[in-house]
Amino acid sequence: MIDERVLFHDMTGDYVSPAEPVPGKPVKLIFRTAREDDVVVEIVINGEVKLMPRTRIDSLHAWHELSLQTPDCEILYSFRIFEFSSPGRVITYDLRGANNNPDDRYRFRILPGFSTPAWAKGAVMYQIFVERFCNGDPSNDVRTGEYEYEHQPVVKVDDWDALPDPIADYKEFYGGDLQGVIDKLPYLQDLGIEAIYLNPIFLSPSSHKYDTQDYDHIDPHFGVLKSGDRLSREDLEASDRLFARLVEKAHALGIRVILDGVFNHCGSFNKWMDRSRIYENRTGYAKGAYLSADSPYRNYFSFTSDDWPCNGDYEGWWDYPTLPKLNYEGSEELTRYILDIGRKWVSPPYNADGWRLDVAADLGHSDIFNHRFWARFRDAVKEARPDAL
Repeated sequence: MIDERVLFHDMTGDYVSPAEPVPGKPVKLIFRTAREDDVVVEIVINGEVKLMPRTRIDSLHAWHELSLQTPDCEILYSFRIFEFSSPGRVITYDLRGANNNPDDRYRFRILPGFSTPAWAKGAVMYQIFVERFCNGDPSNDVRTGEYEYEHQPVVKVDDWDALPDPIADYKEFYGGDLQGVIDKLPYLQDLGIEAIYLNPIFLSPSSHKYDTQDYDHIDPHFGVLKSGDRLSREDLEASDRLFARLVEKAHALGIRVILDGVFNHCGSFNKWMDRSRIYENRTGYAKGAYLSADSPYRNYFSFTSDDWPCNGDYEGWWDYPTLPKLNYEGSEELTRYILDIGRKWVSPPYNADGWRLDVAADLGHSDIFNHRFWARFRDAVKEARPDAL
């Protein structure tokens, strides 16, 4: 009787060698059985059945191997195990382990040419919610009443140890910033941290910043705020430079930096929508789509009414009016813009090491579109920085 507990395969380097095969190069697939089991092992690979000869044994196990040239397409496979002592019995082995019910949905899957950066494998990562991490520069703190978020004034919290409001902490600010992260880099190095993942740091009026106002700039309340105007071009550019310095200092200590990309939706105050009329009279900005049907950003969103100024009739992520969903299917220009953003922040002078992608499965209006978009996004980022995550 086959000992099903001993049967084993996974997609690590112990059973797929090399673990990240390259098209046109050899790859070896390996399956383990018990030494004493009298079995035949077959692999069903992309619909073709191949025998896996037993090539080596030790005191407990036997290994069955098959070498082949890696094709230039995905490899889908599962295993079949036949026991001589039980004619007619066939065990299937797939992502579920040993079973008696073959199902193509659970086949192992290899993507030739797809690789994970070596630095990310096993890296110790530390997540930082910047606004609540460390206040390194009090001069850039949000001031109570400085602006409104959804008709409510923002609040500066002076007591760092005070508990956040459980409902409205999105408009509470404790003063954490990028300088605070820079100041704590030696501490993070001492902890053994090899990569830090920053929650969103782009311009946004909320403390969490998952409602982006401008993907092109770091928020001055996290960076540099000398003018008192969070939309000052000088301060925006100085904040961008501070982020570049953070990455440079982190890299000098052997620490990678990963950004949070919130590309499914933006904020209703984004320069493309401008529901709060922040940009309406500012030089250098076109009319937002909320204000004009002739806005160059009209197709960046899905509107359900032809009335302008808009009455709030647009698609929001989970129906939140502050989080208008971006309409990539309606605008190739929007798609190219976000691909450029993906490239920008992993390229000099910023040199971030990769992206964490927020609600990525929600981005488009179909799984097929999402797959194609993220393939393009990955290609764009890898083109700019091959070792980006």
